[in-house]
Amino acid sequence: MRIALGTLVLLNLIALWFVVSPPGGSVEELDAQLSSKRGEVIQRRTTLERSRRHIQQVEQSRDADATFEDQFFTDRKVASSTFIAELTKTASETGLRPKEHVFLFEPVDGSDSLSMMTITASYEGTYSDLLQAMNRLDRSSRFLILDSLSATPQQATGLLNVTVRLNAFVKEGAESQ
Repeated sequence: MRIALGTLVLLNLIALWFVVSPPGGSVEELDAQLSSKRGEVIQRRTTLERSRRHIQQVEQSRDADATFEDQFFTDRKVASSTFIAELTKTASETGLRPKEHVFLFEPVDGSDSLSMMTITASYEGTYSDLLQAMNRLDRSSRFLILDSLSATPQQATGLLNVTVRLNAFVKEGAESQ
């Protein structure tokens, strides 16, 4: 009987210990852990949503970049003929007489897909013709950058010898890389 009573007392003490300090924590501790985990979930969802917005913004930027390149940059394989045609058309519409065109391609630092095309062109015409031509080039759908312009008068003719240096970005094709 003493052994049975001792065993019961021991079992009651063990049960009391489980009631006072249950494995896994008390109700208050479990509530605190639950609250903490809920906070972590909310924080991680916020981070996930922010990351999704950043991904969307990056994709939109890539699309805008591709659209910009397609709209304003010419393929290298057709760049020379395209720019010669546009410069010749502009010159003929404004009264300038084209003399010569020289093209030079240089790689753009930090880009494998773009090159800088430098166009040096010579013309002959009046000051008014030159102003009209520069105005048209400024309004061109091509992305042309005026690097330099020099105009020297011819003696006794009233005409100018004009040398223009333009820069344009061109896209490199897979076959030219």
